[in-house]
Amino acid sequence: MPTWHYSVRVDEERSAKAMVWDAPISYKKIVELARVIRGMRLEEARKFLERVAAGKEPIPVRRYARKQAHHRGLAARYKWPIGRYPVKAARILLKLLDNVANNAEVKGLDTEKLRIVHIAVHKGRVLKRWMPRAFGRSTPRFKKYSHIEVVVAEEE
Repeated sequence: MPTWHYSVRVDEERSAKAMVWDAPISYKKIVELARVIRGMRLEEARKFLERVAAGKEPIPVRRYARKQAHHRGLAARYKWPIGRYPVKAARILLKLLDNVANNAEVKGLDTEKLRIVHIAVHKGRVLKRWMPRAFGRSTPRFKKYSHIEVVVAEEE
């Protein structure tokens, strides 16, 4: 079995960490959402993700932006009009933020003063399957996974 490590080193006494491996979501769906919540306070990020999961607030899509719709209000807030509503990614990140909040509470940190100092998304494995079609053809049915890590630290 391989061993996994965090991609950042922080002060262990004033921070808490959490990660999820093999989350059943594509890398390109969740990397934009992680970019938006990086640097937010934990409660602010949780409320933001709840609005995204409810489909009330879009997030900007910068990297994988081909043939994506423009949404009202994105250009004023993020200076980028192209966006989407990643509901599944928001639900996965909400669970991860709950996990890191519980880890911080066990360590004795004040959960109201926590800020997301590091969040990273890594590409996971791809399960490659093929669906047979007519006349000897086949269609790919690939299932992609992602690894997500988050580190929160207590503000002074």
